[in-house]
Amino acid sequence: MVITLKDGTKKEFEKGITVYEIAKSISDKLAREAVGGKFNGKIVELNTKIEEDGELEILTFEDEEGKKIYWHTSSHILAQAVKRLFKDVKLAIGPAIDNGFYYDFDTERPFTTEDFEAIEEEMNKIIKEDYKLERFVLSKEEAIKFMKEKDEPYKVELIEEIPEGEEISFYKQGEFVDLCAGPHLPSTGMVKAIKLLSVAGAYWKGDEKNKMLQRIYGISFPKKSMLDEYLHMMEEAKKRDHRKLGKELDLFSIHPEGPGFPFFHPKGMIIRNILEDFWRKEHIKRGYQEIRTPIILNEELWKRSGHWDHYKENMYFTEIDGQTYAIKPMNCPGAMLVYKSTLHSYRDLPLRLCELGLVHRHELSGVLHGLMRVRSFTQDDAHLFMTPEQVEDEILGVINLVDYFYKIFGFEYHVELSTRPENSMGTDEEWELATNALISALKRANLPYKVNEGEGAFYGPKIDFHLKDSIGRTWQCGTIQLDFQMPERFELEYIGPDGEKHRPIMLHRVIYGSIERFIGILTEHFAGAFPTWLAPVQVRVLPISEKHHEYARKVYERLQEHDIRVELDDRNEKIGYKIREAQLQKIPYMLIVGDKEVEEGNVSLRSRKDGDLGPISLDNFIEKILKEIATKAL
Repeated sequence: MVITLKDGTKKEFEKGITVYEIAKSISDKLAREAVGGKFNGKIVELNTKIEEDGELEILTFEDEEGKKIYWHTSSHILAQAVKRLFKDVKLAIGPAIDNGFYYDFDTERPFTTEDFEAIEEEMNKIIKEDYKLERFVLSKEEAIKFMKEKDEPYKVELIEEIPEGEEISFYKQGEFVDLCAGPHLPSTGMVKAIKLLSVAGAYWKGDEKNKMLQRIYGISFPKKSMLDEYLHMMEEAKKRDHRKLGKELDLFSIHPEGPGFPFFHPKGMIIRNILEDFWRKEHIKRGYQEIRTPIILNEELWKRSGHWDHYKENMYFTEIDGQTYAIKPMNCPGAMLVYKSTLHSYRDLPLRLCELGLVHRHELSGVLHGLMRVRSFTQDDAHLFMTPEQVEDEILGVINLVDYFYKIFGFEYHVELSTRPENSMGTDEEWELATNALISALKRANLPYKVNEGEGAFYGPKIDFHLKDSIGRTWQCGTIQLDFQMPERFELEYIGPDGEKHRPIMLHRVIYGSIERFIGILTEHFAGAFPTWLAPVQVRVLPISEKHHEYARKVYERLQEHDIRVELDDRNEKIGYKIREAQLQKIPYMLIVGDKEVEEGNVSLRSRKDGDLGPISLDNFIEKILKEIATKAL
């Protein structure tokens, strides 16, 4: 049989050869690093036998799919260790996630720090024992009986929900057996460095009506050095936590009276307003027109848009005059009504409508997280209406705008293309057209991209932009979604050059994603030390003693005249204390004034970044800082 490898090389092998043996035939190094394979698009295990021609990619830990295999096996090691130590614990589920793995357990006693140490020790024993992971299949009836005998009610419930005729597989390692579809590593000994990270409450199946379980999170790597690097990054992330910095820098707060609904303080509003003003200015330059649509709209609208059928569980409702209304979870239907309120000609297109729209989406209380996961947020939306001939150019225009924005903040990014999900609207032909348009624009922009099969929005395929922050974490922010469906549902039209009515094509897109979340990301990216153009306070004037107050006040007023955000610290405190406090507040510049500065008519400049820079004339400092602000220097 002929196997085509990832680089296009074709090789002949005997039928029945395993993925591992193929990896070894390529190189010993690849065989050592291999964790699985992808054969004709399907993820398979290293010991899978290949019986036919096809395309094969050998997966290592460096591949996303490879990490998932590695972390999935790690979750089984965790479950085995917990069952050894706490025999009465009931098993729920234990998947691989974006950063590691977790397992949900039902136990009456909460897991403690001491338990973590014991569990980790047991996990390392299981790794050392190097058990083979052996897959076997049972009928539905046998599987239910098997798990009832093991007294695992959650597993029984999962098996009962599996459709008749579908294969039910289990994996065995030593004395431990778990219901699982796989794939897995060949043995537990392939996991080299493992660490438990935290424990949290999680409702069974994510439903708050169900029992609260205990979810243990963990991480594992093929090398200890990789684990050490990850733990160092986690420590750095704790220092940068936007919730901690938000409180210390007085940017925002969240109160029990409104969980998931952030309160922005004056300094937080400065950052927010700068981001919004920058956004408006750049959009107007590129031919966008700003709109604002209502927060509450009636039930009929959400049925017409498709949100009622596809998104209802995430929406909030109210009643007005005996009629059901919804608080908008998305801005799109409002933009449809704005478009529809005027008759359009093909000469009006493309029409680019943008909106900083406040939306509300229901999130379970357990997943709320500072500004990153909230129930109320402002999306920097735009809806572009166009003719079929304009689609690619408009997508390209958005890609270039996103690139411009992210470079301003110093972000690198990568792009992912998500295709049609199971729960979707529209015909195969429409989805194919939309997907091909996005692919074509990405190729024209010379942007490499990863494909996420089945991860698109219900109304169209999308491009997602994932930012990389200063400590290497990624955040999904920008999105471009092509939509043939909503113009159809709202019967949007334009008059073509032939004098006939035609249906426009629509593009949804965001750049920040959510203003709130983007502020959270920026806070962590800059560790609260925002560049001067974004800093809530750009300069603090520090008089050494009371006799310098009058001169300090003049310096303060001169800076204010130039719209520089400045504070005057004229408290009766030692200068060292004032400097330390300004540094803790991460203020970019301190201007210290004492006898010498008063006498010479200048200031002593101290920078957050470079420390003491010595004397400088006020005019020169004003020129320097205004240039820094104007160029948006980082």
